[in-house]
Amino acid sequence: MSTGFPHESLDCYRLAVSIARWVSTTRFPSRHADLADQALRASQSVVLNIAEGSARQGAASKNHFRIALGSAAEACAVLDLVDLPEAAARQAELRRVGAMLRRLAG
Repeated sequence: MSTGFPHESLDCYRLAVSIARWVSTTRFPSRHADLADQALRASQSVVLNIAEGSARQGAASKNHFRIALGSAAEACAVLDLVDLPEAAARQAELRRVGAMLRRLAG
């Protein structure tokens, strides 16, 4: 019997955590402070909704995965607006997270 939470075994959760940690430590240009805040909130929302969706069943679970997918798209869009090192690589990771979430949201 496992003592962990269901989300802890999901690749999309671990990748989403990595992205959220990168966003939280990345220095955005001061003129884009609003987008830094938006990227942080969106990336954190991905992580939290994956965790909550994994702990639920049925329609509630799928709803949380859909919310996480929307937040991943939002974080990806923020990275379109700000020129940051590693942004393209992080966007590729967000797209991978999105693909996994689409399958989970079924």
